[in-house]
Amino acid sequence: MMRDRRRLVVGGIAGLVVAVIVFAWYGVEFGGPPGAASGPSGPRATAEVTRTTLVETVKVSGTLGYGGATTLAGRGTGTITWLPAPGAVVERGQAVYRVDEKPVPLLYGPLPMYRVLASGVTGPDVRQLEENLVALGYEGLTVDDSFTGETYKAVVAWQADLGVPQTGRVTPADVVIASGPMRISALATTLGSPAAGPVLSYTDTTRVVSIDLDVSRQHLVAPGVSAVVTLPNGTTVDGEVASVGTVARTTSTGGPGGGTTTTVEVTVAVADQAVLGALDAAPVTVTLEAARAEDVLTVPIAALLALAEGGYGVEVIEGSTSRYVAVSVGMFAGGRVEISAEGIVEGTVVGMPAS
Repeated sequence: MMRDRRRLVVGGIAGLVVAVIVFAWYGVEFGGPPGAASGPSGPRATAEVTRTTLVETVKVSGTLGYGGATTLAGRGTGTITWLPAPGAVVERGQAVYRVDEKPVPLLYGPLPMYRVLASGVTGPDVRQLEENLVALGYEGLTVDDSFTGETYKAVVAWQADLGVPQTGRVTPADVVIASGPMRISALATTLGSPAAGPVLSYTDTTRVVSIDLDVSRQHLVAPGVSAVVTLPNGTTVDGEVASVGTVARTTSTGGPGGGTTTTVEVTVAVADQAVLGALDAAPVTVTLEAARAEDVLTVPIAALLALAEGGYGVEVIEGSTSRYVAVSVGMFAGGRVEISAEGIVEGTVVGMPAS
């Protein structure tokens, strides 16, 4: 309903401008405003009614990068002895950092480690651990919610390969849990520092476009809306709105007036990452598909005219004669306007103002 209302407002403004221009043209050309009666013998130019899809777009500014960063805090005792370099990508089973020269590996999953996992423990966090062990190539265990003897053996084998004490149990300090591979964005500590406290920050490994969209335009976007991203070198790549923030942020615009802007965060996903090259933190332009009218009859906007009795119409050309037909107006996009009326079909010839 909001999109329909927006379409009417946009269409109404565009239609008003067009009506003034075309009304003036017809008034000068024919000595008064057109009505529904027969018109002059022939216009200076014509156009055909075409059936097409109209797409209304809006351009906004965005930033290409890896999205928001998450801070990772160490949960154990000891000393930081190794840290990854910013920009490095860490995958499942690889060390995120080292404490007392012991690796703290990455495991995938939605659940944080909140307790010690050992023989006899049950729960979804056990299943998560077992899923990771199987993914890392450790066999002989059933993936379920129970930490069994087979789970114990797989954990011991994994610990042996890591070069850490083979306890057969996993504590919250032993691993890092994330939803997938992590890209190190910045270090929050240094070698020789205590293992407890912030260690580093990381992001997803896939680049996205972040947009601070003015709340007045929030109705234009929703997850799944198509987008085209224009890179700094002019290259374009297809995207899709992945998320729309629900919390508005107000920032000061500065200046003597001390104005503010209120925005929501919009994230646009880009499937073809190769097209992005090595770009990071780059300014881009995003063309969002605000509305679409499928398979509709359209004419050039300039073909619209204001009728004396109100509303809009077109001059239909039939051989050497013409007549004015009132039409219902829909979406305006790309220099054309959606119209409908009895007798208006694809291929109907309409009058145009002289170029």
